[in-house]
Amino acid sequence: MRIDLNSDLGEGYGPWPMGNDAEMLSIVTSANIACGGHASDPETMFRTLKLAAQNGVSIGAHPGYNDREGFGRRVIPMSPAEVGRVCAAQIGALMGMAAQAGAQVSYVKPHGALANLAARDRAVADAIVAAVQRIDPTLAMLAISGTQGEHAARDANAPVFSEIFADRGYLSSGQLVPRDQDGAMIHDPAEAAERLISFLETGLMPVIDGDPIKLDAHSICVHGDSTGAVDMAREIHQRLTAHGVEIRAFSPV
Repeated sequence: MRIDLNSDLGEGYGPWPMGNDAEMLSIVTSANIACGGHASDPETMFRTLKLAAQNGVSIGAHPGYNDREGFGRRVIPMSPAEVGRVCAAQIGALMGMAAQAGAQVSYVKPHGALANLAARDRAVADAIVAAVQRIDPTLAMLAISGTQGEHAARDANAPVFSEIFADRGYLSSGQLVPRDQDGAMIHDPAEAAERLISFLETGLMPVIDGDPIKLDAHSICVHGDSTGAVDMAREIHQRLTAHGVEIRAFSPV
C-alpha cells in the first residue's frame, strides 16, 4: 500500500512567511506551490521551488482566485472561461520561475474557494482542465476525490489523481465542510492519523451528515498554513509508515 503526502506551500508574500515550508518539505512528497493569486510572489515562488527540488519533492502549481486579502477563500464572480485564463496565467508564472530554479512542475491543484467551486460546478471544472491541457497535456490534475473536478479530468482523458484531506471534515456529497461550520477542521494529529489509517483499510471516509462514503485516494493533503501543520504531517507520516504504508509521490519529481 502506498500514498502521496502533499501540502500547500509557498503561501507567504514579501517579508511575511506563512507556515514552515522548510520543515514541511522534509516530510511531504508533493508540494502545491502558490502562483501569485491567493498568495506568493516571484521570490517566494523561487525559494520554495528550490527547496522542493533540493528535497526531491514533486511540484504542483496551486492557482486560486486573485484574492490576497481573503487568501483565496472567497468566491470571486467570474465566468468559467475567465477562471481558466486566471489559472493559465498563474501556472505559467510558476513554470517560468521553475525554469529559473532548475525545477519542474508536474501537476496542478486548484486552491481554496476555486477548488471547492470546481468540485461542485462542472463548467468551472471543465474550464480549468481545458486550460491546463492547453498549456501542457502531460500536466496532471490533483482533484478532490469523487467531485466534478475529478470527473472533468477523467472525461477529458487528462492525467488525474484523487486527493483526500487529513485535516478537513467531509460532507456526504464528498465535498469539504465549509470552514465557517462546525466540523470543518481536524486539529489533533493523532485523530487525523487514525482516521486516515481507517480510510486506507476500508476506503470509507466519515462525514458529518450521514454514513461514511466511498472515496479513492492517491494523495493526502495537510494544509501548510494550519496551526500545528508540521506536527500533523510528521505524525501522519510516521503513523502510516509504521502501519506499512509507503509514502511516495504520485507524480514525477
